[in-house]
Amino acid sequence: MSRIRTRDELNQKRKEYLKALQAQSKQILVCGGTGCVAGGSLKIYAKLNEILKEKNIPCALKIGHEIEENSVGLKKSGCHGFCEKGPLIRIDPLGILYTKVKVEDCEEIVEKTIIGNEVVERLLYKDSQGKAYENQDSIPFYKNQTRVALEHCGKLNAESISEYIAEGGYQAVAKALFDMTPEEIIEEITESSLRGRGGGGFPTGRKWAQVLRQDVEEKYVVCNGDEGDPGAFMDRSMMEGDPHKVIEGMLIAGIATKAHTGYIYVRAEYPLAVERLKIAIEKATDRGLLGKNILNSGFDFVIHISQGAGAFVCGEGSALTSSIEGNRGMPRVKPPRTVEHGLFDKPTVLNNVETFCNIAPIINNGAQWYKTLGPEGNHGTKAFALTGNVVNTGLIEVPMGTKLREVIFDIGGGVSGGEFKGVQIGGPSGGCLCLNEEENHLDLNMDFDSLKKVGAMIGSGGLVVMNEHTCMVEVARFFMQFTQNESCGKCVPCREGTKRMLELLTDITEGRGTLQHIEMLEELADTISNTALCGLGKTAASPVVSTLKYFRDEYISHVVNHKCPAGQCKALVNLVIDSDKCKGCTKCARMCPVSAISGELKKAHVIDVEKCIKCGTCIDGCKFGAIRYE
Repeated sequence: MSRIRTRDELNQKRKEYLKALQAQSKQILVCGGTGCVAGGSLKIYAKLNEILKEKNIPCALKIGHEIEENSVGLKKSGCHGFCEKGPLIRIDPLGILYTKVKVEDCEEIVEKTIIGNEVVERLLYKDSQGKAYENQDSIPFYKNQTRVALEHCGKLNAESISEYIAEGGYQAVAKALFDMTPEEIIEEITESSLRGRGGGGFPTGRKWAQVLRQDVEEKYVVCNGDEGDPGAFMDRSMMEGDPHKVIEGMLIAGIATKAHTGYIYVRAEYPLAVERLKIAIEKATDRGLLGKNILNSGFDFVIHISQGAGAFVCGEGSALTSSIEGNRGMPRVKPPRTVEHGLFDKPTVLNNVETFCNIAPIINNGAQWYKTLGPEGNHGTKAFALTGNVVNTGLIEVPMGTKLREVIFDIGGGVSGGEFKGVQIGGPSGGCLCLNEEENHLDLNMDFDSLKKVGAMIGSGGLVVMNEHTCMVEVARFFMQFTQNESCGKCVPCREGTKRMLELLTDITEGRGTLQHIEMLEELADTISNTALCGLGKTAASPVVSTLKYFRDEYISHVVNHKCPAGQCKALVNLVIDSDKCKGCTKCARMCPVSAISGELKKAHVIDVEKCIKCGTCIDGCKFGAIRYE
C-alpha cells in the first residue's frame, strides 16, 4: 500500500476507492462478528467464495486502485446487530438481509440473488404474524434505530482501510489537523454535550480540556475496551466491526490534547477484536495515517494494544492504567485524577470505545447536528446489548431519551416467555427497573439524568429484560456474586461488605432468611456505597438497593412466607403434579433419579416432597404439562 502523504492525496484516494466500490454490481456482507462466527459464518464466507470462482463470477475480496466493472464484492463485515437471527448476510445495493444462513444455502443465494436478482424468500426475516421483510432497513429491529457509533458495523469490510476511507474515514482527522486548533476541537466536542459512554457520563470535552491545560510534554490517550459487564458486547462489536473509527477518535483526542501516544486496553477474551485492531493499526501506519508526520502535518501519533486478563475492576480508570503499566490492576485513591496523573503518572485522556466512535461524526458534521439527537444535556445516541427474555436479542443503538417501551417492544419485538416484569440496566453497577402499581418505568426516558432519578444508570449499556418468571432476589444475588468474585480486595467495604451481602442473599434464596436479613442488607448497602474506594465498589450494591425498592414484596415473601413467587428458588418451592392433567403415563416416575414419583398406570401420580431433589427432570419430560413448581 502506498503512503498517503497529504490531505489532497487522502481526498483523491477516497474518490478512487469509492469509485471501485460503486463499480461492484453486488456486495455480499457476511457477518464476521463473534456471534455469527460462532454460528459458522466463516464457513459460509469460504463457501460463497468457492461458488463464485466455480461460476467464473469476478469476485473482489478487497478494493484498491483497480476497478473491475460488475464484479461481486465478498466481505467479512462487523456485527450486523441482529444476533438472534444469525448467521446473517446482507446483499447491497439491494439492501436484502438473509437470516439463519447455512452453508447449504450458499448455492441458492448465488444463483437466485447474485445472478438472478431474485429473493430467497425462506431466508428473509419474518415477524410473529409471518410477514416477510425483504429490505433490512424496513425490519422493525433496524427501522427504529439511529446508528452513529455503529454506522459502519455490518456495512463495510471490517478489515479494509480502503473501504473506510471510501466512506469518509480519516476526513475528521484531516479537518482537526488543518482546519481547527486544539482549543477549537475541544470547544466543538464540549458544545456537542457528548458525555462518556462508559457509564459515568462525564462530559468528554471537559475531560479533554483538563488534559490540554497540563503543561507537560508527555501525555497519553487511552481507550477503555475492557468490557466486563455480564451480557454486554457493545464495545467488542465496535472494535471488531469498525476498528478504524476507534483509531480515528483516539487520533483526534491526541491532536486536541497534544498527546502523541495512545493505548487500547482490551481484554484477551476478545481475540477477534484484538486481531482486527492489530490489522487496522498496521494498515493505518502503513498508509501514513498513524506514526510520524501524519498527512505532512508535523503531528506524530502511535497506538499500542494492551491486553488485559479479564478483571472486572480493570474497567475502572486507575486500575486500568495500573494494568497497562504492568502492575496488578487495582484502583487508587483520588485525587489526583487521571487527567493530571494517569498512565505512567502523566496526564491522560481516558474514554471508552463508544465515546471515541462518536468523535469523528461530531467533527465531520458539527456539534449542532449531534445536538439534534437526544434531550438537553443528554445528546447523541447510546448503544445497548439487548438480552434476556426478549424476542429479538442483539446490538442496538437509539437516541438518548428513547423510552424503554420502544426499545423492548418496537425494536426487541416484545417480551418472550411471559409478561414484562423488569429490566436490569447497567450491569452489576446498575439497577433494576419495573412495571407495577406504583412505578411505570416502561415510559421512562433512557438517558443519564432520567435513570439516575430512579436509582439506575446506563452503565456501559447492558440491558437484560426479565419476564414474570424471574426471581428478583435471585437476580440481586447473581450480580452480587459476580461483584464479590471480581472485587480486587483492596478496600474492606468492597472486599468484606459484598461477601456479607452475598451470604445474606444466599440465605434468603435458600429459605434461611428473616426480616433482619433485609435490614442488614440495607445497612451494608449504605455503608459500602459511602465508603468503598472506587466507583465499582460504590455501585456494587445497586442491584440490591433497586430490587429492594421496587420488588420488596418478593423479599418479604421469601423471608416471611418462605415462598418464591416466581418459583425459581428451589429451596422455597415444591414440585406438584396436577391430577387433572396427569394421564398416568409413568414417564415421570421412570425419569426421576431419586424415585420420588409414584403411581399406577393411567392414574394420576404423586411426588414425595421429602425425597424430591427438585431437579426439574420430570417437568422437562412431561408432555402434558402436568408438573409445576408451587
